Amino acid sequence: MVRIKKSPSQNISIEDVAKRAGVSITTVSRVINKLPSVKGKNKQKVLDAVKELNFQPSVLAQRLATGKSNVIALVVPRYEGMFYSFYLLELLRGIGTLCEVLKLDLLLRLTDASSVISFRGVGGVIFADIITNRQQLEQALSQKLPVVVINNYVKDLDVTCIAVDNKLGGIQAVDYLVSLGHKKIAHITGDVITQAAADRLAGYKEALVKNNIALRQDYIFQTDYSRGAARIAAEKMLKMADAPSAVFVASDSMALEVMAVARELGKKIPEDLSIIGFDDNPSGLYGAISLTTIRQPLVKMAQESVKELNQLMASKNKEVKKIILPTELVIRESCQSI
Repeated sequence: MVRIKKSPSQNISIEDVAKRAGVSITTVSRVINKLPSVKGKNKQKVLDAVKELNFQPSVLAQRLATGKSNVIALVVPRYEGMFYSFYLLELLRGIGTLCEVLKLDLLLRLTDASSVISFRGVGGVIFADIITNRQQLEQALSQKLPVVVINNYVKDLDVTCIAVDNKLGGIQAVDYLVSLGHKKIAHITGDVITQAAADRLAGYKEALVKNNIALRQDYIFQTDYSRGAARIAAEKMLKMADAPSAVFVASDSMALEVMAVARELGKKIPEDLSIIGFDDNPSGLYGAISLTTIRQPLVKMAQESVKELNQLMASKNKEVKKIILPTELVIRESCQSI
């Protein structure tokens, strides 16, 4: 006779566990939800019965019993090409890893300004930037939910935020190009509706002033972070009568597109044009010329957001923190001295 181990099913209930252990349903519930009020002997009986019956408690029932949820929502503003985005992939990698370590369930919500979000059953929320969806952030705060905002330094709301010092990154990029003797330095921006792109542009401008270089509006090319827009900007820039000798590009993916356009137009990198990007995307390592860039700590920002949110969810003292993470210059092959 072959015995088949009973697999977990809806037929095994908390009542079955209580009957096998010889205790009340209330005692089983307290043990499952790790409440400290059960005596050691009864606790062991329940644990033995759970193991024998291969009982798996309902997650929803546990939440109802404890009044707490281990589900966190990650709210991401929707944008074109987001699932090809190095930024989003790094956030998901960092957040997903920490959620697994801390036994948190992750709910991904893609949204725009008009989306209505229900936070029912959610224990906390991470907002991956605030782009025209501030109302959703205010909604979560009004419901007294633990909230962390990343990639955006929120000054005027009582909310924990973790941001990258994008302005510093812009300054580091321009300072490096100036140290190589460049004075004709252009900037291809990201979408300045985002705080990150606006701050990188601000850093570019501040560094020019600091280095006594005149700001030229015709050297600033605004894009939406897409490679298509970067191509158009690069073609305009490289065909100028007084073309720049160097360019700071607001993302590595756009910088690689600028490289491609330059080569198509017969320009040599870095002899004819020095290029510096932003992100430290691994794809910048594998071309004919490796890309000099500004590294931003995306995974660290993502992991810190989960740590901070987990603490907010577990603590009655909802301490608000404002955290700024520094950027780092990574020197490779795409820039050279005049």
